[in-house]
Amino acid sequence: MSRSRQTINPATEETLATYTLMSRDEANQVIEHTHEAFLQWRKTSFAERAELLRKVASLIRERKDDYAALMTKEMGKTLASGKQECELCAAICEYAAEHGADELAEQTRDLRGGRALISYQPIGVIYGIQPWNFPLYQVIRYSADNLMVGNTVLLKHAGNVWGMALEVEKLYRDAGLPEHAFRTLLIDHDTSDAVIEHRLVRGVTLTGSPAAGADIAQKAAKVLKKTVLELGSNDAYLVLGDADIEKAVKFCVMGRINNTGQTCVAAKRFIVVDAVYDQFRNAFVEAMGKITVGDPTSQDTVMGPMARKDLRDKLHDQVQRSIEAGATCALGGEVPDRTGYYYPATVLENVKPGQPAYDDELFGPVAALIRVKDEEEAMRVANDSPFGLGGGIFSTDPERAIKLARDEFDTGMVNINGYNLAQPNLPFGGVKDSGYGREHGGFGMHEFVNIKSIMINEK
Repeated sequence: MSRSRQTINPATEETLATYTLMSRDEANQVIEHTHEAFLQWRKTSFAERAELLRKVASLIRERKDDYAALMTKEMGKTLASGKQECELCAAICEYAAEHGADELAEQTRDLRGGRALISYQPIGVIYGIQPWNFPLYQVIRYSADNLMVGNTVLLKHAGNVWGMALEVEKLYRDAGLPEHAFRTLLIDHDTSDAVIEHRLVRGVTLTGSPAAGADIAQKAAKVLKKTVLELGSNDAYLVLGDADIEKAVKFCVMGRINNTGQTCVAAKRFIVVDAVYDQFRNAFVEAMGKITVGDPTSQDTVMGPMARKDLRDKLHDQVQRSIEAGATCALGGEVPDRTGYYYPATVLENVKPGQPAYDDELFGPVAALIRVKDEEEAMRVANDSPFGLGGGIFSTDPERAIKLARDEFDTGMVNINGYNLAQPNLPFGGVKDSGYGREHGGFGMHEFVNIKSIMINEK
């Protein structure tokens, strides 16, 4: 079996770099070092940890042009999108620095005959298995919170973004983090399984597919380790009869083509009531048809290539199978004859159960239009999915939309009259096959801690 991996530029199909995989013994040595770093890092104050994270934020902003360029080379993200990702990561670090001490502050509780304290204590080495679609953000979002807690961190990044994986390790080290408190593991799946089982690894967090999540959760459960899983989704965006159609089209297009559609919390299914379906459909197809696809380093490009050839091929297969099962293609749907792993903005209509466009996650710039009779049917169809990460509602009656979002939408997040990605101050995560646990907004700091009760008897 090959002990090396290559990264490929998806726009040019050129090899960028070749990396040598770590052996299991080398990985074990890194884990030992990261645990030793934990024994010291856990003794630092909240103020020291906050200072470190503020320095990380500062360095991210200083290096955002370089980081964006690397993301573009490794996975095809546009330069503008890469810079936005850097700004989000800096804000996440600053939020953790600003609010960590309050989130983790000791609490007092009543105790008959005395008093009680509740203390949030770090537990050790946390192992993160992360995907390629947001190469910096996926790492920062779990590592910043865990370092603020006092844990130390291991990373197994996707093989096509190992350049960024090593850059994040350097980023933390340059900011002043002890040398082994954050380490990147360049390893294969078998070695990764051994990392999960290692006695010094105390928790596992994964962002990936439901199949990957189920596999990792089972492996961790066998050795009694907690997991946090952020998995795929097939987010539904509802366009109700009283929606502002111009606004709905604007944000639905944005939500579908962001990051070339390679976003777990992207808008994917567009469920439109009959009264406004034709109006929305015509405007949406027209807007999607104007999306420029091309060189991700060009300022005029809205969508770059998909990250890998196998991902594009899978997406196209899902489109073809949906059409064979009765969907119609209103736009796109053909692999362009050009160098690079490009795929056009695509719109499918007559999408119904039994088609991949209805049942599965299409991880690319393909929109599924679903026509429904009324609001009640719209919500039923929205929830008719094994996934439950995000979703959206467009209505000029915000209170009605809020009630639907709060009481009816079976997802972890809902947008009303807009489209938002992750926010540093709000919890991020889903339900059902979209996983469990939360990140951001202070919630991620409570996932991998020992919530310790201390009972003091005074009488």
